[in-house]
Amino acid sequence: MADPGAGELLEIRVIPRAARNEVGGERNGRLLVRTTATPVDGSANDAVCKQVAEYLGIRAGRVTIASGHRARDKTLRITR
Repeated sequence: MADPGAGELLEIRVIPRAARNEVGGERNGRLLVRTTATPVDGSANDAVCKQVAEYLGIRAGRVTIASGHRARDKTLRITR
């Protein structure tokens, strides 16, 4: 049986306080995610998860941060 916590991993680079919300581009092998949110109290992390979910066409609850909670380079877990 598969591990329910397992999922696909996606490496991203976050640019907080951007002029607009945008998913696209690449930097050092990571998908670029620009967000207007500020990195205060996890608001940028929440915004990034929602943006990536919308970009992938899935529910926001299926995208979580696997590592890099306090860094610009993050690894997201996409679950089914």
